[in-house]
Amino acid sequence: MYIEKVPNRNSRPAILLREGWREGRRTLKRTLANLTDWPAAQVEALRAVLKGDYHLLAPAPGFAIERTRPHGHVAAVLGTARRLGVERLLAPERHPERDAVMAMIVARILQPRSKLATARELRAATLTSTLGELLNLSDCDEELLYRAMDWLLPRQAQIEQVLARRHLKQGTLALYDVSSTYFEGRCCPLARYGYSRDGKADKLQITFGLLTNAEGCPVAVEVFEGNCTDPSTLASVIAKLRERFGLNRIVLVGDRGMITTARIREELAPAEGLEWITALRGPQIRQLVEGGALQLSLFDQRDLAEISHPNYPDERLIACRNPLMAAERARKRVELLDATERALGQIASATQRARNPLHGQARIALRVGAVMGRYKMRKHFRLTIEETGFSFSRDEQSIAREAALDGIYVVRTSVPAAALDADEAVRSYKRLAEVEQAFRSLKSVDLKVNSPSVGGAGARPCPAVHAGVLCRMAHARGAGAAPVR
Repeated sequence: MYIEKVPNRNSRPAILLREGWREGRRTLKRTLANLTDWPAAQVEALRAVLKGDYHLLAPAPGFAIERTRPHGHVAAVLGTARRLGVERLLAPERHPERDAVMAMIVARILQPRSKLATARELRAATLTSTLGELLNLSDCDEELLYRAMDWLLPRQAQIEQVLARRHLKQGTLALYDVSSTYFEGRCCPLARYGYSRDGKADKLQITFGLLTNAEGCPVAVEVFEGNCTDPSTLASVIAKLRERFGLNRIVLVGDRGMITTARIREELAPAEGLEWITALRGPQIRQLVEGGALQLSLFDQRDLAEISHPNYPDERLIACRNPLMAAERARKRVELLDATERALGQIASATQRARNPLHGQARIALRVGAVMGRYKMRKHFRLTIEETGFSFSRDEQSIAREAALDGIYVVRTSVPAAALDADEAVRSYKRLAEVEQAFRSLKSVDLKVNSPSVGGAGARPCPAVHAGVLCRMAHARGAGAAPVR
């Protein structure tokens, strides 16, 4: 909102309170109130309030404004957290560590920053809001925040048990996935060089697994070494579900890279009452197609068909085809093939140029490897690298084999059809998108734990940070879980 003075030809200017917004490239505005009859001092006072220039306001007689502290955003977040019972979830009694944890949760939601910057925002001398006053942390320093994180870590198991009782029931779905973040520092015993999902392969990594209910409400989190593989974390979540949470009947949903055939055989199948839903990997789907078990004619009437195969005994296979996904995959492949071909053509031309030609198998191979590493199209090209030349061609058979699988995915599950029909099984697998949304909230949108500027992966043990922020997410988003029929 803003105040605008509109000239009138034959009368005094109109003073209008207006609101502006954008629609595409157009800027629109509308009038909210006519302030022409207001005294000039009152209009200027409102203009100062709208601009945030509180120091320009004239104090009432006998009063002087010494300091202003923003309060509304703090009251909204802290009040919501208290109504949700987050403080009681952390500890039943009030003490400095609990207040410090609450302050870090609220501060990270409002404006994610490092622990040092958060401590400055809470101290009386440098505060930027009323958060420090409301939680009696006016003399807070970064050491108190670090101690509070250490205080929170042993309470993680108790917090998760409370959340599990609230959001997980016998026979319900439990979603599980992992992500990673890069680490700035040298003091975390879990940080390792490993696969980076953030494109930071030169940084130490930390892997964390997130367990949620069917609606994507986070229930538990665990931090692993940065070089661990996704399937190796599955044993931990199974033990958590069955031993700590006491759930004897549960349906675990994980992606195709998490619940592998080996994990099914060694960890899931021996666990009585533990069912699962996952999907087949690309080579497994190709085997079904080449063996004739999966044919495109299955999708003539409907984009979903339930099949069986002797390689997957006591399992249900539900084949699905998404035409939109198929078209998108085809479009991307064409673009990547064209881009790869152009880059390889430049290398071939470089080997034939008259001045300073690119010669030597090693040098040519390095250039070719860089192109293939960038576009990931090596399997679709035939390459011939010689000492003084380079040639290439597309492998049309490889391209056709991949194109035949565009848009096709196969959900595999041990849940009987009487308990979960084919449509619901596919829908349950797609619920993993809710976990991805929680990861986005954790890493980028809201909490930004992977930003070095906010100290998301700081020098203290990171499980405490993740436990604190995820219990906030779980409690705030909480919704009941529906049992599998």
